[in-house]
Amino acid sequence: MQLVSTAFFAALLFVVNANPVVVSRSPVTLPVARKFNLGNGTTTLLQRDQARAASLKARAQSFTDGGETSKRAIINEDVDNVAVLYTASIGVGSPATNCIIVDELLIDTGSSNTWVGAGTAYKTTSTSTKTSNSVSVTYGSGSFSGTEYTDQVTIANGLVISKQSIGVASQSSGFDGFDGILGIGPVDLTQGTLSPASSTLIPTVTDNLFSQGTITGNEIGIFFAPTTSTETENGVLSWGGVDTSKLTSDVSYTSVTSTSPAKFYWGIDESVTYGTSTTILSSTAGIVDTGTTLVLLATDAYNRYLSATGATLDSTTGLLRITTAQFSNLKSLFFNIGGKSYELTANAQIWPRSLNSAIGGSASNIYLIVADLGSNSGEGLDFINGYTFLERFYSVYDTANSRIGFATTSSTTATSN
Repeated sequence: MQLVSTAFFAALLFVVNANPVVVSRSPVTLPVARKFNLGNGTTTLLQRDQARAASLKARAQSFTDGGETSKRAIINEDVDNVAVLYTASIGVGSPATNCIIVDELLIDTGSSNTWVGAGTAYKTTSTSTKTSNSVSVTYGSGSFSGTEYTDQVTIANGLVISKQSIGVASQSSGFDGFDGILGIGPVDLTQGTLSPASSTLIPTVTDNLFSQGTITGNEIGIFFAPTTSTETENGVLSWGGVDTSKLTSDVSYTSVTSTSPAKFYWGIDESVTYGTSTTILSSTAGIVDTGTTLVLLATDAYNRYLSATGATLDSTTGLLRITTAQFSNLKSLFFNIGGKSYELTANAQIWPRSLNSAIGGSASNIYLIVADLGSNSGEGLDFINGYTFLERFYSVYDTANSRIGFATTSSTTATSN
């Protein structure tokens, strides 16, 4: 099976608001299923993450070069170059007895077009309206083209969008086993995807949920739990606010960074310390990205981490490997973000040992999830806090106030790995 993704849970630049908008929170939640994409091709988990990082940098560079959005959406990234994907089920059409249930829709905030038809065939209902526009998007070596419709979209109980613009694929590639994409990225990414209305922006599902009053906050909260299974429903996406039932602390926010190219995504400024005194990465800009599996640090910071831990490079997996004795002495990593310190414990720094075989490793080895970004610091995107970081903290993506929030959860100090 080939799987496709662009930059999942990456987002573009937002202007910082000096007076944050405060609204009553009433989030609606949607279960998210995680699936590993590790069985195809010959690339390692690290190589896939590094390829993704290079693609994100290339996309951001086209922003600074003044390229058109339609060109920015074309990324040199194999559709197989993503190790972790997230899917959800939605309904399209009305009434409920006639609507289609799309079971395998990829959730992606690195793209903003919502479209269906790659697997389950679209059918018109009483709420379907065909527009005069064709639509096409290219995602590296995956793509789709077809016709743009408006229709009713039901994401979850109580989460219904009327007249949502959706693409209906007549042709797609690279989406075997999936039905399309639920695009919840920045609306600017839709520019240039319609024809002849190439300058028209397509409001995203989140935009419409907010503008139609279905949700009271223009933000998304994400919760993941560490798991030792390759396929499991281990996450919850909350539209419109924070799911406080998942938190063990208050949410602390930091503004989206002003440093390019990280500012074009969910970029933040942070520093990283090993233990209480060893600086691994001085304060710099990077991004938060659930489409990246590992925690990637700039090469110079990675080398300092390697030296501090005494790890060795495993040639089979491309990951750092430590002995049982070294694991017993492994110190916490502290991510200093917006004046707050977030502790990645020793257990959180290792790959789940029950999943070693899934990445081509040995069952008896201990692999670290901190890896080499592939470029030195100073380039404006010097780290990526991927899934293995985010499964230890609740994260909030607040579009209205151009900020990102983190909170601890019951998973923060879990020892399941």
